[in-house]
Amino acid sequence: MTPQPAFLLHRKPYRETSAMIELLTLEHGRVRAVARGVQRPGSKSRSRLQPFTPLHVTWRGESDLKTLNLMETGGSASLLAGEGLLCGFYANELLTRTLPIEMPVPQLFALYSLTLDEIALPAKRAPALRRLEYSLLEALEQLPQFRTLEDEMLAPDVRYDYVVSERRFRAQPEGARGVEGRALKLLASEDWGHVGLARESLWLARRALAPLLGNRPLRSRELMMQLTARRRESRQGA
Repeated sequence: MTPQPAFLLHRKPYRETSAMIELLTLEHGRVRAVARGVQRPGSKSRSRLQPFTPLHVTWRGESDLKTLNLMETGGSASLLAGEGLLCGFYANELLTRTLPIEMPVPQLFALYSLTLDEIALPAKRAPALRRLEYSLLEALEQLPQFRTLEDEMLAPDVRYDYVVSERRFRAQPEGARGVEGRALKLLASEDWGHVGLARESLWLARRALAPLLGNRPLRSRELMMQLTARRRESRQGA
C-alpha cells in the first residue's frame, strides 16, 4: 500500500515488546494496529511513535486490527505544553472514542493537523477545539440542525434547549434556562470562534457529543479541570 499520512491518537503496551495503537490516517480514518517491537529498548520506532508527530505508515491485515509494517516521521512534532498539551490529549481522546474504525475523514484529518498548531497558542485554543468538535459532528452526521422541533426558523428573542435525539431545538418557557435564538443563529453560520459565543458553543458541542461519548468520563477533561483548580488555588494563595 502507499504510505499513509497519519497521527498517533493512542498507544498502550501489548505483550512484552509491542504496542496496541490507534492512528488517524488521511485516507482510512481511524486505524487500530499492533506495532511489533516498538517497546523494545533502543527501538528507532519507539522514539518516532509519539503523539502530535506527523507520520507516514503502512500496514497489513484484513481484520479491524492491523499489523504496522512501515513507520517514518513526516515532520516535526507540534510543541505542546501545559494546557496546550492537555488540549491535544483531549482532541486525541475525542477522536479515539467517537470515530468508527476505517471511516475515511480526509477533511477532519486536515483540520486535526491545523488544530495541533493552533492549540499551542492560548488565544486560539478554544476556537480550534470547537471547530474540531463541530467538524467531527458533521462527519458523523450528528451536526445540530438549527431549526425548531416543528422545523421552523429560530426566533432571535426566544430561549431554546437542544433536543439531542432530534438534533433540533425546543423553545423554552419565559424565564427558563436556555440559549437565545440570536446566539444559535450565529453558531449556525459556523462562527465557532465568535468572541461572545464561547459559552454557548461549548454548551452545544458537549450536548451534541454526549451520546457519542457515552457515560465514561473523558480523562483529558478531568485533567484539565484539575489543572484549572490548581491554578485557582495558587492565585488565592498568592
